[in-house]
Amino acid sequence: MDLLKIGAQLLMSKLGNQGSALNEGSVVSALGSLLPTNSSGDLDLGGLLGQLNGGGLASLAASWLGDGGNSGISASQILSLLGDSKVSQFAQSLNLDQSTASDGLASMLPELIDSNSKGGSLLESAGGDLLGSVAKGALGKLFS
Repeated sequence: MDLLKIGAQLLMSKLGNQGSALNEGSVVSALGSLLPTNSSGDLDLGGLLGQLNGGGLASLAASWLGDGGNSGISASQILSLLGDSKVSQFAQSLNLDQSTASDGLASMLPELIDSNSKGGSLLESAGGDLLGSVAKGALGKLFS
């Protein structure tokens, strides 16, 4: 499963007219530079969930992993989570302003994680087999 490509397509759709003007390959490359990737170069959702947990956003991550509604993440939380300078570089590489990029990421990330999880865990195809104990330990207490 190519999660970076799925993420790029989702981000482009969230950006509306600005997204339709982007090259998918450029968005995949930019996301790969912004978000954690695994040894095969694909998006590491487990690593991203770890960043959310470490950034004090475990309750958001839990809502995205769970089968209920998704809590929203703000553009300012995206900047704090991923780093202002990294989001700025991401935006510049796609010829977007930082506000548009962070708003798009805030719309895209919950949906991407939600669509690759079920019952509080990542699907195996999304790296769930690697996340297993990490998710249960870091996020499990939120479900109890």
